[in-house]
Amino acid sequence: MPPYAPRLIVALDYAELTPVLTLVDKLDPNTCALKVGKELFTSLGPEVVRTLMQRGFRIFLDLKFHDIPNQVAKACKVAADLGVWMLTLHAQGGSRMLVAANEAIESFGANKPLLIAVTVLTSFSQQDWQELSWTGDLTQAVIHLATLTKTSGLPGVVCSAAEAALIRAHLGQDLLLVTPGIRPVGSVKGDQQRVVTPRDACLAGSNYLVVGRPITQSNEPQQVVQQIVLDMNMSIR
Repeated sequence: MPPYAPRLIVALDYAELTPVLTLVDKLDPNTCALKVGKELFTSLGPEVVRTLMQRGFRIFLDLKFHDIPNQVAKACKVAADLGVWMLTLHAQGGSRMLVAANEAIESFGANKPLLIAVTVLTSFSQQDWQELSWTGDLTQAVIHLATLTKTSGLPGVVCSAAEAALIRAHLGQDLLLVTPGIRPVGSVKGDQQRVVTPRDACLAGSNYLVVGRPITQSNEPQQVVQQIVLDMNMSIR
């Protein structure tokens, strides 16, 4: 499955509409999509998604659904009705949940959103993983969850670019890889533990890159977007 353009996704980590619109009015929907996460969606609800889509942007709804299969399936259908381009759920919800979610949006056909499963959050370190009493290596857990996602029929996963090459080696080129924790050279690492540059992420096999603060905190956000896109395009496998 080839990735859809644009391949850069800007994370809107806000709680109010005014700074969101101030930012997106400086961005070109031909060069980036937008990620609406828990903070923004909880504050403003579905209307913010509609507002951003009216400005021509593809919307990545990143709410990471994780519940009983029936509830997640219903939530995914509502998101599809809303018209989002991509949405997330947790692979750790298991195959029954993943399959139910995928089946719930099948009726949308070519207009169904890309259903992307989160493997292990990029904020997690190996120590964090062990703290939860999970045994084994964190990267092996990522591969296991990515495999579960693929066999459940979903088109892609969220993963760190640090694991992208391993996923490609185990599962081939068919699975879409969405990579947060991207930091252009010289950017502050922040609370992400497993981070890479846009170029290295693409070389590792990532299809979509999620970037927040390096863009949203810039005085010239579209200029940063263009630089990242250039970096990505020079690194396409």
